[in-house]
Amino acid sequence: MPPYAPKSGVLANGKSMAVRGGELKSTNDSTGEAQSPLSPLSPLSRFIQLSSSLYGTGGVMYILIKAIRRVYPIALEPFAEGAIPMTQLQLGAYIATCLWFAYVEGYKGFQTKFAPLVVSRSLTIELGLSKIHHLLLAPLYSMGLFHATKKRMIVSWSVSLGVAAIVVAVKKLPYPWRNIIDAGVVAGLSWGCLSILLHYIKALVTGNSPADPALPKKD
Repeated sequence: MPPYAPKSGVLANGKSMAVRGGELKSTNDSTGEAQSPLSPLSPLSRFIQLSSSLYGTGGVMYILIKAIRRVYPIALEPFAEGAIPMTQLQLGAYIATCLWFAYVEGYKGFQTKFAPLVVSRSLTIELGLSKIHHLLLAPLYSMGLFHATKKRMIVSWSVSLGVAAIVVAVKKLPYPWRNIIDAGVVAGLSWGCLSILLHYIKALVTGNSPADPALPKKD
């Protein structure tokens, strides 16, 4: 099995089904290959699927990296020359916040849940098989914001809107509490970004999808 090849299952009629392009596709039982214009074993097919999934996963990582770069200077502001020094209590809160965000947001939120989902959904995207808006909006598709189960979309949209609301609220906090929260955000998002990258590399090496892509059932 080539890396990033979708898992398939054999049906009673001698054909098998594979997740391709966000839908179940029939495959020939004699070859195990999906009935598509390009063989999944050909170098061109591998390159196309790798590029498509990389756009989905890489796009999500790009969004996270932009967020990190935006709040990173604010997180380090208390340590800049001429800044008002933090008290011991505030310094302790700074460290504790970083650890808490790293565990709750980075490990529990990203590494065990969101990162595997992003990678798994990105691996179902393929040029020529996926719908055009799935390909163009691959990062949003990979996040489960559309073409997903009802539960997955509710969770994805709730988290996205909740994070946006928290960002607005944090901006109104005084120094150094805004900086303390932003430091935690940097820790959590950095862990999350790295976990997405590692899950993606592992999926390419092992050929196994790290999680259920939560695709909607076809009517």
